[in-house]
Amino acid sequence: MAVPWGLLISTAGGIAATVVGVIAGGVVGRRSQNRQRLQESRTTAYERFLQAFGAVEMELREAFVDRRAPAVVRGPFNAALQSMSLVASRDAMRAAERICDLIEEFTILFHGRQPTDLEELRPIHGGLYEAHVSFVNAARRSLDPAQEHLVQALGGPSAWHGVESAWAPGNGTAE
Repeated sequence: MAVPWGLLISTAGGIAATVVGVIAGGVVGRRSQNRQRLQESRTTAYERFLQAFGAVEMELREAFVDRRAPAVVRGPFNAALQSMSLVASRDAMRAAERICDLIEEFTILFHGRQPTDLEELRPIHGGLYEAHVSFVNAARRSLDPAQEHLVQALGGPSAWHGVESAWAPGNGTAE
């Protein structure tokens, strides 16, 4: 009996194509799954950082306005930074570093004294506002490059007029 070479070759080709398809599908599926995990990890890390930043910034600002020593709890802020360093994009990390630098400048206002000059806070506050918006935009781009650029972010440092009005004479905090 003669071997039907045409049938044998087409069957072998079908088997080979199936095996290659399964392997390629596995590689593509794994790569997609890894990207999805990274997106989820980034989202969680960015959320934790923004929450921790908000808590630190609010305490520093309230201490400044209330003319008292701040009671900043740095543990969650530092933990959020460390977690973010595992997954954040380069741009998000740069923006977070800027926030950290400004938080440090804000903290320095309290070293050995109680700050009394609102003008000392203005450049730090403005910088924190800009750094917050930059971080949010960098985080959004790293999660989805198609997300539109924001000119302001929700939360974070309040509008400067809010700080000025809290500092104004007659509200119980000004001298």
